[in-house]
Amino acid sequence: MDVELNPTKNTLSVQQEITFFNQSDDTLKTIILNDWNNAYSVKNTPLAKRFSDEFYRGFHLAKESERGSTNNLNITTPDQRLLIWQRPEKNPDLVIVQLNEQLLPKQQLTFTLNYKIKIPSDKFTRYGYASNGSFHLKNWYLMPARYENNAFVKNSNNNLDDIANGISDFEIDLKIPASLAATSDLASEKSAAIDGFTNYRLSGKNRTDFSLIIAPKSDFVSYKNEELEVETDLKDNKLDEIQKAIIIDRVVNFSKNLIGDYPYEKLVISQVNYERNPFYGLNQLPSFLSPFPDEFIYEIKFLKTYLNEFLKTSLHLNPRKDNWIYDGIQVYAMMKYIDEHHPDTKMIGSASKIRLLKSFNLANIDFNSQYSYFYMLMARRNLDQALGDPKNSLIKFNEQIASKYRAGSSLRFLDDYLQNNAVANSIQEFYKKNQQVQVSRTDFESILRANTSKNINWFFSSIINSRTIIDYKFSNVTKTKDSITFSVINRTAAPIPVPIYGTNKGVIVYKQWLDIEECDSTFTIPRNNIDKLVLNLKNEVPEYNLRNNWKKLEGFFPNNRPIKFVFMKDLEDPYYNQVLYVPSFYYNLYDGLTPGIRLHNKTILEKPFIYDINPSYSTKSNNLSGSAVFAVNQNIRNSTFYNARYSISGSYFHYAQDASYLRLNPSIQLRIREPNFRDNRKQLFSFRQIIVNREQSAFILDNSPANYSVFDARYINTKTEVTNHFNFVSNVQISGNFGKVTGEIEYRRLFEDNRQLNLRLYAGNFLYNRTQSDFFSFALDRPTDYLFDYNYLGRSESSGLFSQQYIIAEGGFKSKIATPFANRWITSFNASYSIWNWIEVYGDVGMLKNGGNNTKFVYDSGIRLNLVTDYFELYFPVYSSNGWEISQNNYNEKIRFIFTFSPRTLINLFNRKWF
Repeated sequence: MDVELNPTKNTLSVQQEITFFNQSDDTLKTIILNDWNNAYSVKNTPLAKRFSDEFYRGFHLAKESERGSTNNLNITTPDQRLLIWQRPEKNPDLVIVQLNEQLLPKQQLTFTLNYKIKIPSDKFTRYGYASNGSFHLKNWYLMPARYENNAFVKNSNNNLDDIANGISDFEIDLKIPASLAATSDLASEKSAAIDGFTNYRLSGKNRTDFSLIIAPKSDFVSYKNEELEVETDLKDNKLDEIQKAIIIDRVVNFSKNLIGDYPYEKLVISQVNYERNPFYGLNQLPSFLSPFPDEFIYEIKFLKTYLNEFLKTSLHLNPRKDNWIYDGIQVYAMMKYIDEHHPDTKMIGSASKIRLLKSFNLANIDFNSQYSYFYMLMARRNLDQALGDPKNSLIKFNEQIASKYRAGSSLRFLDDYLQNNAVANSIQEFYKKNQQVQVSRTDFESILRANTSKNINWFFSSIINSRTIIDYKFSNVTKTKDSITFSVINRTAAPIPVPIYGTNKGVIVYKQWLDIEECDSTFTIPRNNIDKLVLNLKNEVPEYNLRNNWKKLEGFFPNNRPIKFVFMKDLEDPYYNQVLYVPSFYYNLYDGLTPGIRLHNKTILEKPFIYDINPSYSTKSNNLSGSAVFAVNQNIRNSTFYNARYSISGSYFHYAQDASYLRLNPSIQLRIREPNFRDNRKQLFSFRQIIVNREQSAFILDNSPANYSVFDARYINTKTEVTNHFNFVSNVQISGNFGKVTGEIEYRRLFEDNRQLNLRLYAGNFLYNRTQSDFFSFALDRPTDYLFDYNYLGRSESSGLFSQQYIIAEGGFKSKIATPFANRWITSFNASYSIWNWIEVYGDVGMLKNGGNNTKFVYDSGIRLNLVTDYFELYFPVYSSNGWEISQNNYNEKIRFIFTFSPRTLINLFNRKWF
């Protein structure tokens, strides 16, 4: 390639010659080129869709100048004949080149390309041009795709660093302004500046990719040992160069000894590489809060990034299809490194030595044990995915954390089971074979099988290629003075071996692996002063539930878990019944500030049974109040109907100055998801019975009933992305005096000009209505909330600030119309459209019918300040059925607001990007 950078226009002019050698046994009529830079060209590419799926708005809202593209592509043969090429409609980051003549096996073809690269902004993926004038270039040039199994690999750019290029030799002449410097992991020769430009000669053999960073001032520092040159700009200002050199040398030598020789002369480890794949954990806290020494943080950051770059550049797999091998070797190596160099480090570092934290299970977990907990976090949510699934099919948390960590933990588990360094030797053998031929996961599996006499088919069928969960427990434990007899039950029938330990006062005195055929059998072992039997003590096996893994052999109640009170949050401790407590604060107009204490068992991992009891004290009414919920979660594996939740909840607060209410709510929720876990469509069936007992209030004279019970059945179908949101809700309510059916459709669209349209249609009809008040009627602008579902600050207020609180429900009107209720039927249509940033115009139209009256048509319109969606919004009515509201008296009382402080909603905004 001859490449010239224009830093003013953020473009690269490329003249490229490709000599393609057909190493396959197939006759080729086309050649597919990866052109991943063109994935930034429009807003409907697979990359743009990925951004939308993960709720990243930056790309969709970006200016044309910030997006990248490949332009003016021209492909010719040496005799100047044009080659016809095309881009697949759904994959514009691939180029299919039609050959004029078939390319036979073991023949080669040379063709020339001319094109211009428009470099994207680095704000999308951290690759591209930066505001400081630097360029971090990745996958920017056209490159023949990997060929395997009689076809080219057609992977589009999904921002996963998993381009599947063919193995190639590179020769590049790079021309850049003399004010800039280039850093690359290719062999580099720099010439003297001429006419304000510097030329670099870059070359490399047997590679699939390379790094290229161009910057006004290079922050990269070179470190060399006998094995390799490492250039890095990884940040840590608190370490001197000697400390960094020692760490880098240690990591380089460790990797060589565990995996093999790095086949190239130089490796670039950049801060951008780390930021794209950081080590998730407490070491990401600000330095003044970090429980880890600066040297350890730098070491773990460098180790993770080095292993990632080492494997991705030298291990030539299909990185999308065989991703679990990259992740598995990387995390397996990290765990081995910690065992060797930091064996006593805890998950929360030096914080584990703080006396106040000693009771936390989190403080007692070894550093390497955290990997299995991150997997269990997803498994308990029924969101884990098979390790062997393609990388682009994984939800973000699995792709970045859970699946990656489970892959490494699984290799470590297999290594511990096989013994004799079988896994480590297999990795070295596989890596060496990779230097000679193109390899795949089948080669790795064959090598693992060849290095042991044990049958390990279960490892691939149950651990790698399925979502099978593992759960063992003891049964029928008996003891004598000299022996212990027990049986182990495999609760999920997953054919996985498991280790059994015997301990005495916490010290291991016995260990044995139970092979597959031995599980569900009865064993007798020597007593050996064992006071506790423990399955999977060190969590070697990625097991779903550890709470049933032990049996005490001493005491009258051998398995009675003591109660342990823990402040705030903790990891699940299998040896205790943890009761977590945390202060709580609630506010409404009638109870005032309501402090309390939450007592619950919600550890970081989901549980099948959950309780949450929150007694509190109402400072305004001077009496007790609070809420409680008890729930059972049932996960259904391998089904689109994946979760059932059975619960009963209750709450006791005030709904008026002088009157309280008690609400009981037994319910069942059934959740459905798509077979594709990345699909954002979710469905929910909800069935509940709401029982309400209310005290009579002297301030509310509306003939509303004091006590009532309503059966509520609801179906929700929703799909949310950045560019499109669709939500459908249907609802049936049955009570003694009324029955009603409702439907609601909500649609939101973000257009390419960054304007947003919001549409909502609501319709409701009474099946029968024998009530004497409007308490159960449809509301145009402010529902009475007889089910107590909404977080009203002052639910009974009809005037004043608290009456202006707005909740999007039922009619959805913002103006207070003279006829606010409908006791027969209602239909309304709400719309808003952004005109500038967070300023929108809105309009509502509706029709409502009351018994004995004609159908009434109503409307309103105004300005919406969408400051923080669902948290803080303001509505300013302008014109409605009441006339010009903006010119009427007491206009400030017509302004409506949404104000919500809900940690759960905040968490959901975070969760949707990861889960």
